Amino acid sequence: MTRVSGSWLEAKGTQLVMKTLEEAGFEAFAVGGCVRNALLGEPVADVDISTSARPEDVLKLAKASGLKAIPTGIDHGTITVVANGEPYEVTTYRADVETDGRRAVVRFAQTMKEDAIRRDFTMNALYADRHGLIKDPLGGLEDLRARRFRFIQDAQTRIREDYLRILRYFRFTAWYGNPEAGVDPEALAAIAENLDGLDHLSRERVGAELCKLFAAPDPTVAVSVMEQTGVLHRIMPGATTRALGPLIIHEQSMALGPDALRRMAATGFFDGAALRLSKQAQKQLALLQCRISDSKGLPEIAWRDGGAVAQDVAVLRAAMLEMPLASDTEAQIQAGTQAQFPVTAKDLMPHLQGPALGKALTKLQRFWIASGFTLQKEALLKLLNQEG
Repeated sequence: MTRVSGSWLEAKGTQLVMKTLEEAGFEAFAVGGCVRNALLGEPVADVDISTSARPEDVLKLAKASGLKAIPTGIDHGTITVVANGEPYEVTTYRADVETDGRRAVVRFAQTMKEDAIRRDFTMNALYADRHGLIKDPLGGLEDLRARRFRFIQDAQTRIREDYLRILRYFRFTAWYGNPEAGVDPEALAAIAENLDGLDHLSRERVGAELCKLFAAPDPTVAVSVMEQTGVLHRIMPGATTRALGPLIIHEQSMALGPDALRRMAATGFFDGAALRLSKQAQKQLALLQCRISDSKGLPEIAWRDGGAVAQDVAVLRAAMLEMPLASDTEAQIQAGTQAQFPVTAKDLMPHLQGPALGKALTKLQRFWIASGFTLQKEALLKLLNQEG
C-alpha cells in the first residue's frame, strides 16, 4: 500500500471536509495536483476533493456542519467549502458527455474510475483518502515514479476533449518530468496531429499556461520538444529555443530565479498582447525588447530602469549573442543602481523653463553617463554654459 502525508492532508480543514462527507456515507478523496506533488516531494498549493456526493448533498452537509459553502461551479458539480479559513473545491465524480475542445458537457458519475478516466494524465488521476491511503484506478503510480507523463487511455481523445492539454503536457513535463527519460512518443504523435486545435483556444488560456511553463526551474527540454512538434511556432510565431539553454546557465551563474517573461524574451517573442498578458507584463516584455537591442550600457540601464532589468538584459544579451557574461557584469549593474544624478530642474531655473529645461537636463544626463557617473554638479553646469 502506498500512502501520502503532509500538513496539507493533516490540516484541520481538510480533515473536517472529508470526514463530514464520509460520515454521511459518501466517498471523499483528495485528488490531482495535491496528491501528485506530495508524492513527488513538491509543494502543495491547493487541495481539491473529489466525492460521490452530489452538489446539493455537499451544500446541505456543509451547512449542517456550520461550514460556508459557495456554489462556484455547481453546474459542473463544484462547491467551494470554506473550513478553518481555507477554501476547498469539492467536486462530484464526473464523466464527459460531450466536448468541443474547449469546454465539456458533463454528467455526474457513480464511481471513482469514471471520474479518473475524464482527467488528463495518469499521474493526475491519483486519489488519497483522509488517512493518506492512495487509490490508483488507472495505474498512474508507476508513471509518477518514473516521472513520465502519459495521457489517460487514448491520447488523441484526451487532447480533443480540451486542446489546452497540449500545453499542459509540456508544462507538467517541464516541472515534473525526467529529462533523461525523454517524452512519450504516443503523446507527441497525437499532439503533432492536433496542432489546429490550438487555434480554438482563448489567448488568455494560452498565455497563462505559457507563463507557468516558462517559470519552471529549467523548461529547456520541454520547450525544445514544443519547437520540434510545431507547437511553439503555432502559439509564439518566430520563437526559437536557441538562446534558452544558455540563458538558464547565465541565470544560474548570477543566482537569478526563474522568470517567465525573461525566458519568453530569450525566444525572441515579445508580443505579450497576442497572449493577452497583463498590461504590466506587456510593458516589461517591450522594455526588454528595447534594451536588448539598443546601445545603452548596463550601468545606464540599471540607473534608468533598475538593477533587476539590467540583470535581465545582461543575461539575455549574453545568451542571444552566444557570449559569456563579462566578469564585471555585476559591478557595472551595481554602479548604475547606486548612481544619483546630481543636477535637478531647480538648479537650472529660472534661466531655463519648459522644453528648454527638459532638453538641458537630457544633455547633462548624457554628459554624466558618458563620464561613468563621475561628473559632479559644478562640472556639469560648467559644461552646459560652455555649450551655450
